Amino acid sequence: MNNLLKTLLSFGAALFSLSVSAQNITGTWQGDLNVQGKHIPVVFHIAKDISNKLSASFDSPSQNVFNLKCSDVIVKADSVSIFLAAVNIKYVGLLGNDKRHLSGLWFQGPGSLTLTLDKTSESASVVLEKRPQTPQQPYPYESEEIEFTNPDQSIKYGGTLTYPKSSGAMSKHPIKYPAVVLITGSGQQDRDETIFGHKSFAVIADYLTKKGFAVLRVDDRGMGKTTGDYASSSSLDFARDVEVGIDYLKRDPHIDINKIGLIGHSEGGMIAPIVANERKDVKFIVLLAAPGIATIDLMQQQVEASAISEGIPVEEAQVKGFLLKTVWTEAKKHNTQDIAIKNIRVKIDSMFKNLDPEIVKKVRPDASILNSRLTDELTALTGKWYSYFIKFEPKNHLQKLNCKVLAINGDKDVQVNAEENLKGIRNALAKSQSRQYDIVELPGLNHMFQTCKKCSPSEYHELEETFSPTALQTIGNWLMKNLE
Repeated sequence: MNNLLKTLLSFGAALFSLSVSAQNITGTWQGDLNVQGKHIPVVFHIAKDISNKLSASFDSPSQNVFNLKCSDVIVKADSVSIFLAAVNIKYVGLLGNDKRHLSGLWFQGPGSLTLTLDKTSESASVVLEKRPQTPQQPYPYESEEIEFTNPDQSIKYGGTLTYPKSSGAMSKHPIKYPAVVLITGSGQQDRDETIFGHKSFAVIADYLTKKGFAVLRVDDRGMGKTTGDYASSSSLDFARDVEVGIDYLKRDPHIDINKIGLIGHSEGGMIAPIVANERKDVKFIVLLAAPGIATIDLMQQQVEASAISEGIPVEEAQVKGFLLKTVWTEAKKHNTQDIAIKNIRVKIDSMFKNLDPEIVKKVRPDASILNSRLTDELTALTGKWYSYFIKFEPKNHLQKLNCKVLAINGDKDVQVNAEENLKGIRNALAKSQSRQYDIVELPGLNHMFQTCKKCSPSEYHELEETFSPTALQTIGNWLMKNLE
């Protein structure tokens, strides 16, 4: 699920604020985030309109992500704060005397990174690594850019539909194909689920279309050609978006309406069962690195395993996991912030009493800013997406399924632990009405289904492989076997 490298992809709609020094802050600001020795270029473009209102957009060139709107910009004297509310990220910096440097901190959840931004007239330029699996035109199949709307026409969706070429394509009765809808993971994604130049969904669509499937992939809300407000939406809203996509497919003459299914990655694997339980026309679902345990437990494991994979000592990683679970558990109780902060501080103090003093020095939050940080965190967790996410229990939806299911995960996944989550999925499906389900753990693959070496999140962009051929074959073979 969410981590620093991935959730850079998710931002909300623009809000604005202004101060007297706004004229010094407009322009392009560029810097590098240092994540365990890996440098991730980030760029903010700050502008003001004719009424002097400030807005900002964000680029992450190494992820091939550009012009994403930030949720708020606040300038007070020489302090600049830029907010990315949808994913609980903010940057706070101080403007230097020369008005061309911002020195500050990038905050996400309980962690922070130093980040210096330099004012420049040029956008960041990054040479992306090779991505040999990305499909190239001309495609040996039909590929259509499509648009459709939800029933009340409040959201327009942009996507790509691929389906095999056939001699009957122009006839009155074209050949009909089984179809799948691809559902992206957490963080605002384009239709290809592009991360670090890897276009996972384009690769999956290419593979499955060549095997005889129609594949629909759609931009998330507020991304690409899809409208809507991502920041004010939850996983349940995204499930409704998937349903709109299914309805679109059922109107397309190339689709066999009796053979429509879903493939969801990560959070998409949360959403697929929700949709399948609402509709009798979903015949199968494929869950890629989907949660099988309560999300609070999953996120604690993710924080710990990801930190360890990046070289952080186990004891320090466990403290990070404990802090996250403590804050999220209190947020789930819906106490007032004062009560929640008091309870969190009691638990933190109790934990630190039993730790090695040297570890405490490294990981204990600064007392002078702890309350402020906790307030920010608890406020973010009251947002629509987090409010739904922290309470989510996968078994409640998996146990209600009545369709065919494939759940696969890589055994090197540090974001969604394969052993525990596949076990949770298996146990839940055993109580369901699904007559056919298969659980597969694939060796050597990370959360992105890449054949990994270090298998840490910071390695995703280093690997040329976008999606393991073994994983593609596993999905394709299962679908062909379970179409009837």
